[in-house]
Amino acid sequence: MRGPVRVAIAAAGLGLAFGVAVLAGAAVPQIHDGADAPAGGHGHAASAEAAPHGAGHAATALSDLSGRRVMVDVPDVAIRPIDEVAELLGDPTQPVAAVIVRVSGDLNGRVLQVFEGRAAVTLVRLLRGGVEPDFPAGFDSLEQSAMKEIGNVLVGTYLSALSALTGLTATMTIPSFALDMAGAILVAGYVDPAVEEDHVVSIATRLGVDGSEDLRAHFLLIPDEASLVRILKALRVE
Repeated sequence: MRGPVRVAIAAAGLGLAFGVAVLAGAAVPQIHDGADAPAGGHGHAASAEAAPHGAGHAATALSDLSGRRVMVDVPDVAIRPIDEVAELLGDPTQPVAAVIVRVSGDLNGRVLQVFEGRAAVTLVRLLRGGVEPDFPAGFDSLEQSAMKEIGNVLVGTYLSALSALTGLTATMTIPSFALDMAGAILVAGYVDPAVEEDHVVSIATRLGVDGSEDLRAHFLLIPDEASLVRILKALRVE
């Protein structure tokens, strides 16, 4: 178990450099269907001078998918105890959508890309040409497929930025999808009780569409114990 000071220092370093990497538009890592991952890393962090020249890979990719101008803002990055994550997701009784990805390589664990209901509905509407589904009852196969595509873009961008920052490899599997209450999303079978996981890399995300929306989502990387140690060492936290 890492002490709070050690984790706080790591989170501060992660937040500072992560913003540069995301804004610089790190590439999305390759997706695999569970087969052996290729060797090799993602190189070094993108240079800070690249940041002002684009809105970031995630915003560009989502804009290309939807045909609308989508902005992505990352107001908060932290490494938190896993028992604090529920507070980030708001009202525990509200339904949320989650795209779930297993990660392997130097970083092992899983990612939950969680979307509040309004964000999920708006993003699906953009991808489906104006069709606005009910949430959560109206999220059938087409809506779930759209959410997996959107979640894949965000998860891929954030993992690539983290890889660029730390030099650690991260290979994604094909994403799955879940609907659940915010208070249950971490414990309803998406966290492995057999694996020691005591901290989460959390990235708060705000998405804007044509400058008029304030949509909320959360990237939650739940690394195993060895991967968390690697992250802290890569950030030079002794």
